[in-house]
Amino acid sequence: MDADTTTELRALLQDQPIAALGTLHEVRGTIEPFVSMVPVAWGPDGQPLIHVSGLAPHTRDLQAHPQVSLMFTAPLAPAANPQALARVTLQARAVVIARDDADWPAARAVYQGRFPRSEQTFALGDFLLVRLQPQSARFVAGFGRAFGLTAAALAALLKDLPAPQAGV
Repeated sequence: MDADTTTELRALLQDQPIAALGTLHEVRGTIEPFVSMVPVAWGPDGQPLIHVSGLAPHTRDLQAHPQVSLMFTAPLAPAANPQALARVTLQARAVVIARDDADWPAARAVYQGRFPRSEQTFALGDFLLVRLQPQSARFVAGFGRAFGLTAAALAALLKDLPAPQAGV
């Protein structure tokens, strides 16, 4: 990827606070895909953080099968070609951050910095803070402009992603 494409990817991930989370969902002895919406904050290490209810199917899914996908899309402008819409899908491993883990206070601060209204859900006992460890990514920067990224390349690209404005 060239510098302009890298800047475009970083901007998409920084500016888009919401992503589609894909999990593996067990139903009657079979595994099916399940997609839900999650707010996402970025840790200083470039790893996404989500805060999810233990009552939600996607949370039970990622605890049983930690392989997940996270998809971000740019907003669709009027009259734009939806097939040219910039988007990135991360393949990741979900790791629950325990409340007594040394990383938990910093991860909580980062998440609440992006989503100040999340303070109320942090007070609830069923919500879990989850770090998504990217394994690879696929960035589509527009029609005919697709790029694969390894975990190492993605980490280097995201490690110093500036914190977005709070207030979401």
